Amino acid sequence: MTSPLPPSPLPSSPTPSVLDLAPVVPVVVVDDLADAVPLARALVAGGLPAIEVTLRTPVAVDAIRAIASEVPDAVVGAGTVITPEQVGAVVAAGARFLVSPGWTDALLTAMRGSGVPFLPGVSTTSEVVALLERGVREMKFFPAEAAGGTAYLEALAAPLPQARFCPTGGIGPDSAPEYLALPNVGCVGGSWMLPKDAVASRDWARVESLARAAAGLSAGGTCR
Repeated sequence: MTSPLPPSPLPSSPTPSVLDLAPVVPVVVVDDLADAVPLARALVAGGLPAIEVTLRTPVAVDAIRAIASEVPDAVVGAGTVITPEQVGAVVAAGARFLVSPGWTDALLTAMRGSGVPFLPGVSTTSEVVALLERGVREMKFFPAEAAGGTAYLEALAAPLPQARFCPTGGIGPDSAPEYLALPNVGCVGGSWMLPKDAVASRDWARVESLARAAAGLSAGGTCR
């Protein structure tokens, strides 16, 4: 390969995984396209390079495109992916990983064919087993707190040790270390480093500070 190495480890890794980039993946809802780039820069500066932009707003795909184009150190991905059509749109915009709240065979086929890493969502043991049967070992556990939290994931670890998770949903800075202590959790997803008032006032310094604290989380709550 003759081109320069990319700024992030994801594409160059032999087994690329979003689960290994940082302890926390920020779950971002972009309402104003003008916020996308400075927000992403603040998160990356704070040590959180993997950024999940959820497809919950009309500007989400454009936000992914802007971050991919203007924040080279970010590994921007798309969240709340629920249709095969969305897979094609976000990958064309520059998404480098995909996250879904759940999955179907059609969606899984599209994500697998996208050429980028993906985390299909699960909340039951049967869904985990079905994905393992299809060769998928990395998953999103959602909604984490409502679906059983750390106790549920801990119970899955012994019979299904080959499955790894990014729990998302209801997780904050106090509970994140409990998830990160589990052997089958690679990272957690959350939005606590993006408080609404900070985003509304464009207080990117505060976002960066909260991101830095999140990037330092590990099992037991100490810095890595």
